[in-house]
Amino acid sequence: MNFIRNSVFIVKGLQEFTRNGFEKASKNFNAADLENISINGRSYMITGSNSGIGKVVATELAKAGGTVHLVCRNPERGEAALNEIKEESKNNSVFLHVVDLAKPRDVYKFAHDFAEKGEGLDVLVNNAGCMVHQRNLDDLGFETNFATNTLAVHLLTETLLPLIRKSSDPRVITVSSGGMLTQKLNAVDIQSLKGSHDGTSSYAQQKRQQVVLSELYAVRHPGVHFSTMHPGWADTPAVRDAMPSFYEKMKNKLRSPEEGADTVIWLALSPAVRSIESGKFFLDRQPVATHLPLSRTQESDTDRQSFIAALDEMLQKVKQSVA
Repeated sequence: MNFIRNSVFIVKGLQEFTRNGFEKASKNFNAADLENISINGRSYMITGSNSGIGKVVATELAKAGGTVHLVCRNPERGEAALNEIKEESKNNSVFLHVVDLAKPRDVYKFAHDFAEKGEGLDVLVNNAGCMVHQRNLDDLGFETNFATNTLAVHLLTETLLPLIRKSSDPRVITVSSGGMLTQKLNAVDIQSLKGSHDGTSSYAQQKRQQVVLSELYAVRHPGVHFSTMHPGWADTPAVRDAMPSFYEKMKNKLRSPEEGADTVIWLALSPAVRSIESGKFFLDRQPVATHLPLSRTQESDTDRQSFIAALDEMLQKVKQSVA
């Protein structure tokens, strides 16, 4: 089954996730979706925004006049991105927050303090991702990939939601990956700690977790529009560093960071998004299936509820460790 599933995924990827796939899909984009949009006074937070897709998103939102909060791990790269975005956008309402999303205590402290300040926040973009090929656990027992890709999303989203809810048009967007199509939610070993460590497989599992989590948020938090999206196979520093063999094989077919970021920008800005059901998974501005045909990756409702209950317990564990 895994061989069949992976084969179907590769064929689908070559047809839809490459630069050619974007060019074909973009012919059906409605240009009016992003025309005459005023976002002055609206506030956006983008994690992992010093390079790649996150930086493109932050730059375009700043160009459109929004207040933009960059959340970056590396202070030097973050500062460089901040200055570049300000210069290119001619917008000084761009701010840098240095936070390592692999450190749950720091993530919670940042989100709690930001919410307490009462500054406006209309849209949260969970973009940061991590693919470490060695298993590393912190003192609370959280594995690095899981802490960054899944737990940080939950910590940020749940802690910032009281603030986001005050917006007239609240949205939470999570940048997932088509790789999640190869995975079934594992509600028993959600940190992928059993057996040998496979960074690529763990990453794909966590991207599946993000999709399930967004679907559950849509039910738990009505009134806020949640979405996940697949940027396609894009040429970003993260792909080059974490998946060098894939990059070498596919580099002439990869999307540009701008093409990968297009749907995030559309989800963040377009009024058309409000008419689409919350919790959907998008590719090239369209809601798409979250499971491959005959893949047997559909999870049970029991597994879904067990998964989010475990995350809620982890959130409380982090909060208690900070108190």
